Amino acid sequence: MGIKTFKPTTAGRRHMVSLTYDEITHKGPEKSLIKRLKNNAGRNNLGKITTRHRGGGARRIYRMVDFKQTDKLNIPATVKTIEYDPNRSSFIMLVAYRDGEKRYHLAPAGVTVGEEIITKVKAKPKVGNRMKLENIPVGFQIFNLELTPGSGGQMIRSAGSSGKLVSLEGAMAHVQLASGEVRLVSKDCYATLGVVSNSDHANVIHGKAGTRRHMGWRPTVRGKVMNPCDHPHGGGEARNSIGLKHPKTPWGKPALGHKTRNRKKHSNASIVTRRPSRKQKK
Repeated sequence: MGIKTFKPTTAGRRHMVSLTYDEITHKGPEKSLIKRLKNNAGRNNLGKITTRHRGGGARRIYRMVDFKQTDKLNIPATVKTIEYDPNRSSFIMLVAYRDGEKRYHLAPAGVTVGEEIITKVKAKPKVGNRMKLENIPVGFQIFNLELTPGSGGQMIRSAGSSGKLVSLEGAMAHVQLASGEVRLVSKDCYATLGVVSNSDHANVIHGKAGTRRHMGWRPTVRGKVMNPCDHPHGGGEARNSIGLKHPKTPWGKPALGHKTRNRKKHSNASIVTRRPSRKQKK
């Protein structure tokens, strides 16, 4: 695992920082675990844009990653390869179960080809093993966490991230997320021990706009250079201020310091401690 810099032979290369991909042991996905992805350019089933600035980019093949793993309880699996996945920031690993089936899992940092992992209700506390929260030692780092029993991993899945099991009280476990938020999760939920691989993903600098276009990201235009009918910041001759006390989104909502989470969201009751604000972090 590491990063590499480049000689400033061009403007794009001058500040570019890329991954070395030392962890990757195999090129090309397992053919039985792939399917084609349709590029919807950020549009929903009605054709309306729900995510701006998406479209184009290189074609991707989706690797079917098993986030659940509970249908393979008590069956040991051997790590066969560690691979790159264009659909996520972390690396993935191909595992072969003792019954002959192959599956993709999220790869934890430090895992090597040939290691044996297992999903059990109570397993050995080893990186890559998956078990119920009630059987994980307090203080251990975890990832690919379920929110409700049987739902499969939904949280702590991005590169370099991990949560920490803070305590076990009653029927619930206290899990501290990477943001600092502490959340209640049922003890019957499963989680994988370790830290998600590719922690250097945060240090990557793409260097040029073309790299982002290959990834499917289109240009972002500032609101203040638009017309008033297109953005609250738009209008005016030449360069000037946005003319507002606080910046707004294209739909007129406050853009900075405004809470967007639904106050009536059912999972609010599961949050013990909110994540610290930017001011508190400083």
